[in-house]
Amino acid sequence: MELSTLGQQAQKASYALAQASTSEKNQLLHEMACEVVTQTSLILAANQKDLTTAQKSGMSPTMLDRLTLTTERIKEMANGIEQIASLQDPIGTVDKMWKNEQELLIGKQRVPLGVVGIIYESRPNVTTDAACLCFKAGNAVILKGGKEAFYSNQALVLVLKKVLERSSFSPDLIQFVEDTSRETTKALMCLNDYLDVLIPRGGAGLIKAVVEQATVPVIETGTGNCHIYVDKDAQMEMARDILINAKCQRPSVCNAAETLLIHKEVAADFLPIFEEALAEYQVEIRADETALTYLKHALPATELDFKLEFLDYTLAIKVVNSIDEAMQHIQRYGTKHSEAIISDNYFATQLFLQQVDAAAVYANASTRFTDGFMFGFGAEIGISTQKLHARGPMGLEALTSTKYIIYGNGQIRP
Repeated sequence: MELSTLGQQAQKASYALAQASTSEKNQLLHEMACEVVTQTSLILAANQKDLTTAQKSGMSPTMLDRLTLTTERIKEMANGIEQIASLQDPIGTVDKMWKNEQELLIGKQRVPLGVVGIIYESRPNVTTDAACLCFKAGNAVILKGGKEAFYSNQALVLVLKKVLERSSFSPDLIQFVEDTSRETTKALMCLNDYLDVLIPRGGAGLIKAVVEQATVPVIETGTGNCHIYVDKDAQMEMARDILINAKCQRPSVCNAAETLLIHKEVAADFLPIFEEALAEYQVEIRADETALTYLKHALPATELDFKLEFLDYTLAIKVVNSIDEAMQHIQRYGTKHSEAIISDNYFATQLFLQQVDAAAVYANASTRFTDGFMFGFGAEIGISTQKLHARGPMGLEALTSTKYIIYGNGQIRP
């Protein structure tokens, strides 16, 4: 089907959804969650097709993990939909009201964006997260997944649309672009007549291409070159546990740590302990010249290693002389996603929290918490690293805009 046709259908469907009540939307979300679980066998069979193709193409184990669906992960997807249903509906809420000098009563009201386009890679759970968040926020959505998850995404969209088909709402509220070619992706980036906003989710290459080529307004979700800075006043066990969690719990996601920065005063004591803990997960370490002197099995790091989002069991390490040097390193190489300091020094943590420019900045906690679910938003549409419209994990409110409603009693402008 032509993109323009998908756009027309989505736009028409979005008008009706914008007037839907919260209870109507929530009821359908509950039904969608139930249908996802009911159709587990169908979804797993589709996912197996994608996995077979990915394995033949030599996809890395960590990327295979992003692609893989299990019965438990499908239940988690359904739970995510239920949580979206439980969230407060932002549509129609009035942020504030006031009277101006002419006695006009002015209100700022939350409204849907309209039609949202999502271009994403690998992770099938994005399909349900994005579709259901957009639906709750009153938006139609056009989904363009990557070819590596084509069958999984297609099956999930069919399941969600089946629920809409049984309702009074149009199934065109959730559209799926079946052509995975780059040409179609480029065309979607320029669908200005129908798309109100475009959100890319994926690797650095995809995001860069969308930001540079799209004519539709874009909300940039960022790559995650995230850092853990271990200060001279850090607790060793805490630092070790946070580092292992941030790096190893799920290295293929954007909020996983990619670089360890450690103060020179504790490097000799801490780095051998860290190396031993990382070895259990077979993490490859790439260290600067100073760090190499404290490590047994590390490789020399290049400047490129400090720029990379590895998305794998690889970690760069650098010894720094001060917290200022750590922050300068983050400013130079970070992607403004998630950064953390481990320290018992109140003044050091406050300095780090206030001066590091990122969407999420942590003191004594893992960067893995940068997530819409963990922040209490339900699922998320992505993690924005830009500063306009939305920043950080994007929940329901980030998928809305505002309009001003004005009550008068005959006023005319003098």
